[in-house]
Amino acid sequence: MKWESVKIPGKVATQYSLALISSQTALMANAQSSASMLRHDLRIDPEHLNALNFSWQIQKLIEGADMAHRDYDDSPVRLVLAFDGDRSQFSSKNAMLSELSHALSGRPMPYATLMYVWCNQRPVNSVIQNPRTDRIRKIVVESGPNRLNHWLSYERNIRADYEMAFGEAPGALIGIGLMTDSDNTRSRSQAWYGPIRLN
Repeated sequence: MKWESVKIPGKVATQYSLALISSQTALMANAQSSASMLRHDLRIDPEHLNALNFSWQIQKLIEGADMAHRDYDDSPVRLVLAFDGDRSQFSSKNAMLSELSHALSGRPMPYATLMYVWCNQRPVNSVIQNPRTDRIRKIVVESGPNRLNHWLSYERNIRADYEMAFGEAPGALIGIGLMTDSDNTRSRSQAWYGPIRLN
């Protein structure tokens, strides 16, 4: 996959680099009061959306982070899926956010964004709605400190997860991203990401 660095206006960029950990090559993310993403563009039509495999490791949680509150919306690891859809269905607020995204980044906001995240306290499979827009929803795949400092691997059904989070069938998958951010809590976070596979 070819990855593109995506900076967030007004934010210090998280640093991403290749590193060796546990005898395997991984993508290392270092966030220091920062937020940015690595993104890979693609297009997979809804009928071909199946399993997604990914893995990651972190050393510690971000103290005080809470992804349901905009002032504390940080996560040590995020795997981000962007979907196409009918933007004419956007509320006026979401239409404005999409126009703002287009002005700042040259791209409209995706119709829907689904994130897999590690949460400090919410149970696994909880769905967290983004505090800024209901077109971004997060599924908790790991929670709490019990599995820190271990390589953790996941297999998720993209279609089932999208329907659980949004209550509707997905459109085409148009992008995959990785994001480690600590800008809201003004803290430091380090994470490692393994390969991503779409089956």
